Amino acid sequence: MLFLGIDVGTGGTRAVLIDAAGKVVASQAADHAPFQSAFPGWAEQDPEDWWRAAQQSIRAVLAAAACTPADIAAIGLTGQMHGAVLLDAEGKVLRPSLIWCDTRSAPQCDWLHATLGRERVIELTCNPALPNFTLTKILWVREHEPHVFARIAHILCPKDYVRLRLSGIYAMDVQEASGTLLLDVTHRRWSQPMAEASGVPLRWLPQLFESADICATLSESAAATGLLAGTPIVAGAGDQGAGAVGMGILKPGSVSATIGTSGVVFAATDQPVRDPLGRLHTFCHAVAGRWHVMGVTQAAGLSLRWFRDVVSAGVQGEPVSYEQLMIVAADAPAGSDSVFWAPYLFGERTPHLDPEVRAAFVGLTASHRQAHLVRAVLEGVAYSLRDTFTLFAELGIPVRDVRLGGGGARGPLWRQIQADIYGRPVELLVAEEGAAYGAALLAGVGAGAWPDVDTACESSIRVAETIQPGPAAREVYERGYQTYRKLYPALATLRG
Repeated sequence: MLFLGIDVGTGGTRAVLIDAAGKVVASQAADHAPFQSAFPGWAEQDPEDWWRAAQQSIRAVLAAAACTPADIAAIGLTGQMHGAVLLDAEGKVLRPSLIWCDTRSAPQCDWLHATLGRERVIELTCNPALPNFTLTKILWVREHEPHVFARIAHILCPKDYVRLRLSGIYAMDVQEASGTLLLDVTHRRWSQPMAEASGVPLRWLPQLFESADICATLSESAAATGLLAGTPIVAGAGDQGAGAVGMGILKPGSVSATIGTSGVVFAATDQPVRDPLGRLHTFCHAVAGRWHVMGVTQAAGLSLRWFRDVVSAGVQGEPVSYEQLMIVAADAPAGSDSVFWAPYLFGERTPHLDPEVRAAFVGLTASHRQAHLVRAVLEGVAYSLRDTFTLFAELGIPVRDVRLGGGGARGPLWRQIQADIYGRPVELLVAEEGAAYGAALLAGVGAGAWPDVDTACESSIRVAETIQPGPAAREVYERGYQTYRKLYPALATLRG
């Protein structure tokens, strides 16, 4: 008996197979076409490309595991959150999806706050209006593409579109729905007042489920995936919710710091915790009856990718590898000799809620080398994530264990930098397969392999290593963080 987790990410779709002991049997991925950015702050992807990559990765993981379709007991889905997938009455895509990092809808956020009041929006949804959220993207389409808006019959998020193609069912889990700005997060249901105020009919929104609930089965028309018709599909969760399951971040005090394209610090809570200023997101957890708070850095791993592709091109314009960049960065001291990176390539969410602020290197002199720049990028991302820990302390959110995930957990240098900047021991897991692994665990719970998500995680997840902060570096970074916090106010005054 095997369980399949599918992660519809920004850069690609990953499929992971695990067994009933939680062991990874096989993992395969297929790249997406790069997202399109016609103007600064715009980011769009074609949902059909997600479906292509999903089919490709599923077929590849089945082949790698040398298993039969009948071996797959259940499927779990996860993926990038917030993307607006707009469909007509026949389920056809009306336009490319405005994905999570598209920040063009700031005027629509202002309209929502002016119409309802910022406090009322937070009261209804536990979050303020932000350009990243699905609803504000829909409102942008209403204003600028009324011919598209008039044809909308269904609204989904990226992974839920792949579920539609797998099953023909319109469904969404409450964790994912928390990021639409249309969910009553406290009561885990669609917010009728929010929908009515924003002009989005409730009939456009899919049926809601808890993450481990079976909500669909594979259809005959999805046979091209190599899977068996009738295979159960659980609701799953957005990438952060599923990633938290895959890392065992389930109870108060457990925290993860994950660096992917974006960066997220995620803390489980046993009740919805509202930040009155809206600097943290408050969402339903992938575990029924629990919630979580999280802070988001828009361009975390994206900062390093941008540096690699644009600043550090190698022979004949080919970018160097990330491994090479880490070797280069290790040649600079902690603190990068006072060079700082403000990672605002797509504006910033936590704690600034500012889609217009822009990135910058600060403190450069003629004596600085490439090593200083690379290390400053690694440090700048970690400083940005530390802002969320600062908010946790302010709001009384407990932090007991910090587990690292994503690209920031894969290199020893970035792991150590995070421990030093957070000022806390950080844990590395034996197998960190990210959100796809969490989705596979949810599939196993739905299929009855484990009685609940807590049991699934307790039996499957192990800590491989604990990295302690270094006292000398810790002192350097404490001073550096105080300087880093002065960057945003200065950069926010510079508007094009």
